[in-house]
Amino acid sequence: MKKHFSLAATFIAGLLAGIIIIVLFAFTDKGVKGEKESKFLPGQQIPLAEHNWYAPELPQKMQFAGEDVPLERWEIREQLDREILYNYYWQNNILYIMKLASRYFPMIEERLRANNIPDDFKYLCVAESNLLNATSRAGAVGFWQFMKGTAPAYNIEVSNTVDERYNVLKSTDAACAYLKQAYRKFGSWTAAAASYNCGMGGFNSHSTFQGTRNYYDLLLPEETQRYIFRILAFKHLMSNAGSLGFQLGEKELYQPVKTRTVSVTNSIKDLSAFARQQGTNYKMLKLLNPWLRERSLVVKPGKTYVIMIPEN
Repeated sequence: MKKHFSLAATFIAGLLAGIIIIVLFAFTDKGVKGEKESKFLPGQQIPLAEHNWYAPELPQKMQFAGEDVPLERWEIREQLDREILYNYYWQNNILYIMKLASRYFPMIEERLRANNIPDDFKYLCVAESNLLNATSRAGAVGFWQFMKGTAPAYNIEVSNTVDERYNVLKSTDAACAYLKQAYRKFGSWTAAAASYNCGMGGFNSHSTFQGTRNYYDLLLPEETQRYIFRILAFKHLMSNAGSLGFQLGEKELYQPVKTRTVSVTNSIKDLSAFARQQGTNYKMLKLLNPWLRERSLVVKPGKTYVIMIPEN
């Protein structure tokens, strides 16, 4: 009898100990889960943000090429707000453009001044290509995104061995020629800039039907409707980079490459050999002269090309 009682007591004691251990583990697990769940909103499985995101304050006044942007109008402010928000939170892109601008803005600004085009048009170049020799899905090429069929009308050569749409200086001069023509036609730099996106014919068609050439009063295709505001967003973000949190030191900016020029009046059969003769290499020759499209250069009689070579 005592033996049976002893066995029963031992069994009950073991059972109680097991229950206590289970309860302790349950509370401990609940505590761990509670810590994890504290990162979630009540009743949801969406983690709380690690950072606070905010909308940068919009400028109270703004101009493009000396022309006022009517920011007192709600739809204009909201369109600008959209482009600033979109690009402000694309931080890596803005920082990279700022690095590139340190190298390319000086030469673009110089050509704009020489052609009497407002300085703000350098931001149109940013909106077009992010200061890269890009090729669009439609086939537009270079910093200023000229189409192959349009290029010759603005003194840009496109041949088997040469594509001057990739030449920053030549394409900037070509863009200036277009913008002057559009300004004479539409009477404002803002309209001229908008027509750069949809073409003079496209802008004229919409403005004629709607009875106004004021860009801000026009209903245009989505891409053109956003176009000026995209340019304005780049102007605002890049002009106020420091106060908006885009911090780059002088050493982090890409500096202009020091070069010398060589005038070429005869065809070059082997650009690699030519590069070595000039004290450089084929890679550097193509980096500095992306308009050279093949391994050779055909020079027609009476034609002269200016090739940039790195300064030793």
